[in-house]
Amino acid sequence: MNQMLRVPREETSLRLRTTQTLRTAILDGVFAPGQKLSERELCESLDVSRSCLRESLQHLQAEGLITIVPHRGPEVTDISVQEVRDIYEVRASLEGLASRGFALHASAGQRAALRAKLGELAVPAVASDKVALLAIKNQFYDILIEGCGNLVAGQMLRQLNNRVTVLRRISMSQPGRLPQTLAELDAIVAAIEQGDADQAARLSAEHVQKASQGVLRAMAEKAGPAS
Repeated sequence: MNQMLRVPREETSLRLRTTQTLRTAILDGVFAPGQKLSERELCESLDVSRSCLRESLQHLQAEGLITIVPHRGPEVTDISVQEVRDIYEVRASLEGLASRGFALHASAGQRAALRAKLGELAVPAVASDKVALLAIKNQFYDILIEGCGNLVAGQMLRQLNNRVTVLRRISMSQPGRLPQTLAELDAIVAAIEQGDADQAARLSAEHVQKASQGVLRAMAEKAGPAS
C-alpha cells in the first residue's frame, strides 16, 4: 500500500473531536449567532494546536455554522431573515416529501418508533430541558428520514439539519410553541398511522411554515422597531 495514503490516526481523531466539540457548542447555544471567536482562546480551551483548530473551523464553515471573515477571523454564522425564509421553504418541501414517503413505505416498527419518540417529547422533564428537547426532536426526524424511502430527500434534510437546529432552538423558545408543536406532530403521526400520505405531507409542510413564522417573529422582536 502506498505510504502516502496513510492517515495519522491520532491527529485525525483529535480534529474530529475538536470539530464535534465546536459543533455541539454552537448547536447548544454556547456560542451565539454572530459571535466572534478568538482562535487563541479556543486553542487554549480545547488544548489543540492552531492548525488543528483551523481545519475544524474550515469543516464547520462548509457546514454553514462558521463564517471566516477576512482580516477578522472566525465567527458563528448569523443567519439572515432571507436565509431563514429560504431554509424553511426548502425544509417544508423536503419534510412534506419525507412524511409522504414514510406513510407509504415505513415498516410497522418504524411507525411505532416514530409514535414512541413523539411520546418522549411530551415528557415534562424533557420539555424543561432544551438540550434534551432538541436532541429528541432530531431523533424523531432521524426515524422519519430512515423510513421515508427517499435517500436523496433524506440526505438533503440531514445537510440542512445543523442550521435548522439553530433555528429550531429559536422557534421552540417562543411562548406556547411546544404544545403547538406536539399537537402538530401528533396530527402528522396520526395521518401516517392512517396511511394518509397526502394529509401527512400537507400537515408536515404546515408545521414547518408555523415554525418559520415563530423564528421570523422572534428575529423581528430582537431587532426592535425599524428606525
